[in-house]
Amino acid sequence: MTPAQLVSTIDFRYITDALTPDEAIDLLARQQKSKPEREALLLTQGCPAYTTSTGWMGYSDNHVRQLCREALSQGWTHFKVKVGAAPEDDARRLAVVREAIGPDRKLMIDANQRWDVNEAIARVRELERFNLWWIEEPTSPDDVLGHALIAKAVKPIGVATGEHCPNRIVFKQLLQAQAIDFCQIDSCRLGGVNENLAVILLAAKFGVPVCPHAGGVGLCEYVQHISIFDYICVSASLENRVLEYVDHLHEHFVDPVVIRNGRYMPPQRPGYSIEMHAASLDQYSFPDGPVWRP
Repeated sequence: MTPAQLVSTIDFRYITDALTPDEAIDLLARQQKSKPEREALLLTQGCPAYTTSTGWMGYSDNHVRQLCREALSQGWTHFKVKVGAAPEDDARRLAVVREAIGPDRKLMIDANQRWDVNEAIARVRELERFNLWWIEEPTSPDDVLGHALIAKAVKPIGVATGEHCPNRIVFKQLLQAQAIDFCQIDSCRLGGVNENLAVILLAAKFGVPVCPHAGGVGLCEYVQHISIFDYICVSASLENRVLEYVDHLHEHFVDPVVIRNGRYMPPQRPGYSIEMHAASLDQYSFPDGPVWRP
């Protein structure tokens, strides 16, 4: 599609104070000639990613160390750890991961909306000694001004938010308020490709990297397309852009993601990569699937 055709698919109501259709067309048009170069690069090198699979709460320290060793052997360079438990527990688990991955690899934390604003600031400052790259969802995803306060208070640690933001208007406000350093769109929460396009272009206008959320069943399959589109057609940059990866349940998809050296390799089949195997649908369909029967 031409830039004008793409922009014609986007609803600009309520966001023209931040991004106009003409500005969106210009953002797309300026990258047109160099698109083949970026496509060729992705086909050989893939799209940078990070793993969440090593940092879940409830794992023993030894299990976390083992998962980190396995991830390092697979080429992962970015690691995310869940926080929001008791302060001493968060610190202990982060110490385990930081020791396992070394001082130079990226380490992020995710509070999953656990804290109020002032508590988030205090807790992140307590953990900054672990050389954190971002704090994800430090407070309610609806609290734009709260995120702005946190972002200002915890720099140089970045703030990442978006997996629970339901529309382009909330993202517009987060970007206008300088409340996020990483834009974490969710392919399903935003309700379709068109809404995701609006947010990708808004993020490009404000110079904020798009790092999609993919911590749910099928989301990795979805969002690889969004990140690839952002790089080839919009941002033309992989700097500070990483796509989440969680290693579970991909076997249920006809065209599952392919990870190589900690990177998403571009899918080769047409479509959105989200078709599930008929046997999986039959097995898990509620309430009549075999897994639900006593």
